[in-house]
Amino acid sequence: MNPTERTDQSRSEPTGSRTPKQNRVTPTGDIVAIPLRGAWTGNRGILHEGTDVVRFHRGALWIICALRYKDWQLPQWESGHFTVLFFHDEAVALAAGHRPCALCRRHAYNTYREAWATTRDVAVPSAHDIDRQLHRERIFRGTHRRRLHTSSWPELPAGTFVLLSGRPMLVLDDSVVPWTMHGYANARPRPQAGTVDVITPPSTVAAMRGGYRPQINAATGHQSNPDASA
Repeated sequence: MNPTERTDQSRSEPTGSRTPKQNRVTPTGDIVAIPLRGAWTGNRGILHEGTDVVRFHRGALWIICALRYKDWQLPQWESGHFTVLFFHDEAVALAAGHRPCALCRRHAYNTYREAWATTRDVAVPSAHDIDRQLHRERIFRGTHRRRLHTSSWPELPAGTFVLLSGRPMLVLDDSVVPWTMHGYANARPRPQAGTVDVITPPSTVAAMRGGYRPQINAATGHQSNPDASA
């Protein structure tokens, strides 16, 4: 979040008959126009012209911001200002390749990078180092094509997204939950063996293994992180 900007406190279009704008992000990082409400906002730079999204990103800085921070307001669709994006929950945002904002979510940001360092036995990374690494992990260089990573089921912490039967699914301790354009669907048993294509970038998976607990929508039945809003 940029302290020079101001944001609409709702951070989303109101429900009703209004046509949704293209500002919701899926677990695979696509930006779509769906009515699904967002628990978080964030950005990847200036992606829009008018109210049309015309580019996928404008650099390696992809962040997850709180819906409310102080009394700031962000003008949506304003020329010269970054495009305000929305995420169904934090697990979706992390899968898409974003990371906690160092300004409006300082505690979450520090917890995330400390967990990253602990799991990988490295020094605590800077925001610049995190962004460069995540950018390499989420898309193929020079394209918008999503990069998937193979992992074994037992290695995946709760909060990871995988691609299973062609659909993004949230991994929980004992189940996987399909994500749809309308929210989460019915859970199914989590496989106990074998490998799977993982959507969430490996460095974020490592941070979750190291103790970072993302906020997950209550519809999944998962006990979410009480500190995720920090």
